Amino acid sequence: MEVSDLRIFLAVARTNGITKAARELHTVQSNVSARVHALEKEVGAPLFRRHARGVALTNAGEQLLPYAERISRLVDEALHVIGDESDPCGPLRIGAMETTAGMRLPGVMAAFTEDCPRVDFSLVTGPTDQLIRDVLEYRLDAALVAGPVQRPDLVETSVFVEHLALVTARRVTDLESVLRDPKILVFRTGCAYRRRLESILQARGAVGVRCTELGTVEGILGCVSAGMGVSLLSSVTIEQYVGRDQLRVHELSEDEARCETVFVRRADVPPSAALTRFLTHARTVDQAPPVLRMVGGHR
Repeated sequence: MEVSDLRIFLAVARTNGITKAARELHTVQSNVSARVHALEKEVGAPLFRRHARGVALTNAGEQLLPYAERISRLVDEALHVIGDESDPCGPLRIGAMETTAGMRLPGVMAAFTEDCPRVDFSLVTGPTDQLIRDVLEYRLDAALVAGPVQRPDLVETSVFVEHLALVTARRVTDLESVLRDPKILVFRTGCAYRRRLESILQARGAVGVRCTELGTVEGILGCVSAGMGVSLLSSVTIEQYVGRDQLRVHELSEDEARCETVFVRRADVPPSAALTRFLTHARTVDQAPPVLRMVGGHR
């Protein structure tokens, strides 16, 4: 059984079609059909059921799928680990919270790509919970998320610490009015800062918290400055906002304000040379941001 045949099988299963798989693999349809047929002959059972809209997995195909995924992943991991330590190559898929990607990583990525030009680097952004799932399900090699995570199936490395603050419109001189009618401006479910804001307000006696979800840092801060509610963001983000003079920052206790950004990867997957090199840059490159970038702010 050839690994290349299993990869073709996976492409057909993923796209639900021979033609779509051929397009994705940059080959001809007849080649995909022949390789699938050869694999079916080898396993002794049909793997796909043809229908008007394409193909679907048979019971045998469903049984083969997790093994094919595991074999393909293990081959990729082996190539990653065995790769030349002095000149890393191959794909590296890193996830990051969007504010981290926009404000902390440009210098890291510039230094890393100059240091490792043969690595096919890709960056995926999203909220902490989604990024952790993507690492656990092998869609990402590692991710920068809000910590601590403290999972036995993940290796967690502290990279830097953010200082968080509550932010309201400038006319809000104290938080009592906010607590009487709490309205929060946050990112979607899975955002670590959102959970922390809800916890902070609840600890101060706020009840009936109403929530408005937005997709960008500037969207949230614009609504905050207009008096639509309160939010929780890093001090760096607030300080770099172009409308900073329309905001009021409310300091928190040290425990409430401190939030580590950690680098997580699966514990059962040895780190590749490229991943190790990226983490080194993430921990040593000057990460002070010169400007606020127009990015979403999932944490």
